[in-house]
Amino acid sequence: MFENLSERLERSFKILKGEGKITELNVAATMKDIRKALMEADVSYNVAKTFTNEVKEKAMGMNVLTAVKPGQLLVKLVHDEMAVLMGGETVGLNLTSKPSVILMSGLQGSGKTTFSGKLANMLKTRNKKNPLLVACDVYRPAAINQLQVVGEQVGVPVYSEPDNKDVVSIANNALHEAKAKGHDIVIIDTAGRLAVDEQMMQEIETLKNAIHPDETLFVVDSMTGQDAVNTAKTFNERLDFDGVVLTKLDGDTRGGAALSIRTVVNKPIKFIGTGEKMEAIDAFHPARMADRILGMGDVVSLVERAQNLYDEKEAQELVKKIQKNKFDFNDFMSQIQQIKKMGNIKDLVSMIPGMGKAVKDLDIDDDAFKSIEAIIQSMTPFERNNPQILNTSRRMRIAKGSGTSIQEVNKLLKQFEQTRKMMQMVTNTSKMNMMMNAMRGKMPQMPQ
Repeated sequence: MFENLSERLERSFKILKGEGKITELNVAATMKDIRKALMEADVSYNVAKTFTNEVKEKAMGMNVLTAVKPGQLLVKLVHDEMAVLMGGETVGLNLTSKPSVILMSGLQGSGKTTFSGKLANMLKTRNKKNPLLVACDVYRPAAINQLQVVGEQVGVPVYSEPDNKDVVSIANNALHEAKAKGHDIVIIDTAGRLAVDEQMMQEIETLKNAIHPDETLFVVDSMTGQDAVNTAKTFNERLDFDGVVLTKLDGDTRGGAALSIRTVVNKPIKFIGTGEKMEAIDAFHPARMADRILGMGDVVSLVERAQNLYDEKEAQELVKKIQKNKFDFNDFMSQIQQIKKMGNIKDLVSMIPGMGKAVKDLDIDDDAFKSIEAIIQSMTPFERNNPQILNTSRRMRIAKGSGTSIQEVNKLLKQFEQTRKMMQMVTNTSKMNMMMNAMRGKMPQMPQ
């Protein structure tokens, strides 16, 4: 995401390359270029102009330190101002009632139903909540079935009344159900509606007034650019929602919605959707998003995604196996499954500082693990547990069974062995460092 904007901003900063100091002339030229870059990314003219004026004013009021080049200083100023533009601080959900109610709103096709499932999954796995999904889309064919499929995927029950067309009645009955069965979160999925459809807008207003949700979220497809911002403004005038959810940020989006929407509606962006998988949901962090737009990566979010998926006890068991050189293909397959759950592979790689530009033109297929999985699945349980027994005849059988070549099998086995050695070396080094630190703590302080 934001690839085009990142490239254009990088070119804009090059205007200051080689300059010894910041002047009104060179800053004006850079700001003009940045303003054009923002508008190409579908940021509104007024927002882009205000943004560049703020950066220019701050840049002209600063003295450049000897150790900092003008271009570097401007990057920092743009980064800080961009974070402010997108809200400055991370704003979470305000869930105080029991059960707490979250009402979803937005246009049809914006991804409300899928996001409802992602949010339920996140609250269940990360926050240890007991959510209930409620089907209040009584118009779209198969809408209830879609939510039920999503609910099954994440292991969250769905309350529905297929023959009832009164959304207020359905929502109230769902709240009684939640209280009776001990659900502490109720997520209500509603029908998509156009802001110009008075009857539909009146329905969701009535629903909100009837159930008094703790959170009303407006879900918007970030690929619609400036139209998303205009729609959010109209919905906010009617619903006064609490926060925005940007979906499809893994698509070919120019980023204008993320940069403009906070300023226009004065409501925080609370979550972003970054893929089709149920785990592909992140809290929105303005400073981290500014890092990513400026090509600095986002290691913190990458680590958080890993932490949310990896069980500490399982990780400790894995370390023990690695130290004893018992890491096998069952463990290898388990690690692949965990990585796949973390989201789009290209998106994950771009979170590493400096890698966004490197993978920009690479076609990284999310099915890249398919052949590896096929090879491992073609092994017998004994072979997976004991990779060292895989002789030529076994490898030929595995290649035939997986629909791959003997060369691909050999390549995987070589990579597996290299990975196993590297992991053992890393864990042993870490263990040695811990022992040395412990010894230093007990030893008397030696003179320098």
